[in-house]
Amino acid sequence: MDSTVPTPAPPLAVSYAGETVWLLPERGLWWPAQRVLWIADLHLGKAATYRALGQPVPGGTTRENLARISALVLHYQPVQLVFLGDFLHAAHARTDSILGALAQWRAEHPDVECILVRGNHDSRAGDPPVSLGMRVVDEPWLIGPFAACHHPQQHASHGVIAGHLHPAVSLRGRGHDRLRLPCFCLEPGLAILPAFGEFTGGWRVLPEPGRQLYPVGGQAVWRLPES
Repeated sequence: MDSTVPTPAPPLAVSYAGETVWLLPERGLWWPAQRVLWIADLHLGKAATYRALGQPVPGGTTRENLARISALVLHYQPVQLVFLGDFLHAAHARTDSILGALAQWRAEHPDVECILVRGNHDSRAGDPPVSLGMRVVDEPWLIGPFAACHHPQQHASHGVIAGHLHPAVSLRGRGHDRLRLPCFCLEPGLAILPAFGEFTGGWRVLPEPGRQLYPVGGQAVWRLPES
């Protein structure tokens, strides 16, 4: 990877499960007290999977996604990096190019403990190569006051941090135009992260009582006023 990576944009600090966490414009979550970085729905190799099925989609997304993770790792210096499921998109993602890029990325960040909480795509793609030195666990994986999950759910004693839904919000302008942006979705006992991967799409989340949405766009995260 290119070590000349840009400096991450300023985060937005919020309180969740009794802890201060930072919502990152790069679509990750940072827990500063324990130096843990959380990333959901990387979906490495999704473009390669589509190309294997005959769809003319662009390449290069794997290296772009890994470069974005590198920028966060170099800036925040996490002790642990937790992937909340769907690390590889499918078995077709296990190409020499993608696995080679992953090996190079891991060699550049050997001191970060990497944990993968298995998601639904991981069951089809298989666990990452053992050579990457990643710890692979099933949900819920408990750490401090948090339950790391792939699927959004409630936990009896811990605040869940999850992915899977690729949450997005639609904003309306005065001229009847609309803007669709990825977002963080926080509600009692549950925090859902936007998909980190660049080629993932999004599921529209609607405002509800007790649900707070934080759109991501223009290198910023902001709180959407409750309706």
